[in-house]
Amino acid sequence: MTSVDSIMTRRVVTVEMDDTLLIIRGIFKHLTFHHLLVVENRKLVGVISDRDLLRALSPFLGTPSETTHDRDTLDRRAHQIMSRNPVVVYPETEIKSAANLLFERNISCLPVVSHEGNIVGVVTRQDILKYYIDSKVVDE
Repeated sequence: MTSVDSIMTRRVVTVEMDDTLLIIRGIFKHLTFHHLLVVENRKLVGVISDRDLLRALSPFLGTPSETTHDRDTLDRRAHQIMSRNPVVVYPETEIKSAANLLFERNISCLPVVSHEGNIVGVVTRQDILKYYIDSKVVDE
């Protein structure tokens, strides 16, 4: 069986618990990632998706209707919007098991950690779908 180590993204972007949504918005704006891992003392404590950020920000930002209250949403912190206690997998986790976790938990990414708890990558629904399409496991 193939493990997530073979399909995971190794380049992971992390943010700190107290980073502002302004910083997080800037990261999402300039990178193609859809998930940021939140760390405290270099240990994984949460995940923020681009959808989490969109839900947390005022829809009036950057519009003529923008108010001070709308701009204040940019001052919120990562720990206020992150998903806590993320479900994780290990590099040797089988892809099928990771796919089942994503489906059963209705989540879109799984941080990949070493047995010591260090972040080594992330695997997403898209990674798994691409794997199955590329390996022609999915019937046409």
